[in-house]
Amino acid sequence: MQAQTKKILSLLLVVFVIYTIIATPEKAADLVAQWFQAMSSAAKWCGDQISGLAS
Repeated sequence: MQAQTKKILSLLLVVFVIYTIIATPEKAADLVAQWFQAMSSAAKWCGDQISGLAS
């Protein structure tokens, strides 16, 4: 039963993402840009921490 629930939730998430992209493409693009910026900042921070440990 748990696999069925996971499948339904995944499908709902995909439908929501598609709806958001179609309904407000500018806002969706801004959210993706912010997400990539956050991931980039997190990766830079991790790299800085590892460099600090190696020094």
